[in-house]
Amino acid sequence: MDFELSEAQQRFRAEVRDFLAALPPSTSAAVHDSGTLHSWDVHRAMTERGWLAAAWPVEQGGQGRDPFEMATLNEEFARAGIPIEGWLISELVAKTLQIVGTEQQRREVIPAILSGAALMSLGYSEPDSGSDVAAARTRAIRDGDGWVIDGQKMFTTMAHEASHVFLLARTNPDVPKHRGLTMFLVPLDAEGVEIRPVPTLGGERTNATFYEGVRVPDSARVGEVDGGWDVMMVALAFERQPAAAGHLLHLVERAVAWARTPGADGHPPIERPEVRAALARAATDLEVSRLMGYRMTWLTARDVLPHTEGSLAKLFSSEALMRAAASFEDVLGADGLLAGHGTGAPADGWIEHEFRHSVVTTIYAGTSEIQRGIIAERHLGLPRERQARA
Repeated sequence: MDFELSEAQQRFRAEVRDFLAALPPSTSAAVHDSGTLHSWDVHRAMTERGWLAAAWPVEQGGQGRDPFEMATLNEEFARAGIPIEGWLISELVAKTLQIVGTEQQRREVIPAILSGAALMSLGYSEPDSGSDVAAARTRAIRDGDGWVIDGQKMFTTMAHEASHVFLLARTNPDVPKHRGLTMFLVPLDAEGVEIRPVPTLGGERTNATFYEGVRVPDSARVGEVDGGWDVMMVALAFERQPAAAGHLLHLVERAVAWARTPGADGHPPIERPEVRAALARAATDLEVSRLMGYRMTWLTARDVLPHTEGSLAKLFSSEALMRAAASFEDVLGADGLLAGHGTGAPADGWIEHEFRHSVVTTIYAGTSEIQRGIIAERHLGLPRERQARA
């Protein structure tokens, strides 16, 4: 595997860096402080440059950029601390529709996403079934040529900004739970939809969403009736990326800058052995996380969906972020309790912020426990726990 960037890929990296350097310096902190990891100003600017569709073929209105160019774009945004969750969620829905969607969805929904006109959120988890999404109770019942949806979803991040939710609903209660699910694209401005904010420990706003008699046409259905589990497996292959590696990159660079700045005693913290050790461990984990991400990129470039590779990368990068943030908090001591950007907190508050946010990354796209189960069964070939006990 050769992860060395070509000249074209390096030019694109430079272009992205120039774009980020031109943004107002307060952009990163302002977005994080809002709790909504999405900036419409940045989103529109990316739209103007064609970057929302950068990875798509030219004949579909894209720029035809390869997976390594897109990996550099994500990495540079992460390095700058500019979250683009709205676009990342929307793109994974677009990629899923490209594989399992109808011709109408490919013709109408995908262009709306790539033009910035549509923003997506994910409606998988429910209050009583977080990681066990197959236990979903939200119901979709046939009504003439459409469907009526009733139920509740939890952790519907971006729902307060998005135009649609990619919703998993139960359409058949009389079969095993994995077999009775169907996926829908539901407009969030539809009658009967309610969105309530849910603040999190990590400072991010997520949402609880409620659906009461929400009517959608059959054209909103994605995939076969009762085939929602297969659709979601495609979506999860795109969602389980080493996203926490981007947070770790940003955290390490902020921590290094803090460690090199002289303190009140005139000495930079990096002179302390425990600080150097914490930085070295975090930098090592960062390199491993990036290489695992590049391996997924390498597979994607060969038209391979990185299912188990995604679980491996997601598990390692999120756990590494949590280890690094905790380690940096330890070396900060009491100063690590200082929070907020522009308040005089060490590293402008980013270490404290990531200490809280890192815990959340071990839950998104499937908890660490779920990822370990997937790796054990699908990568190592170990038996399921129930079978092992039999």
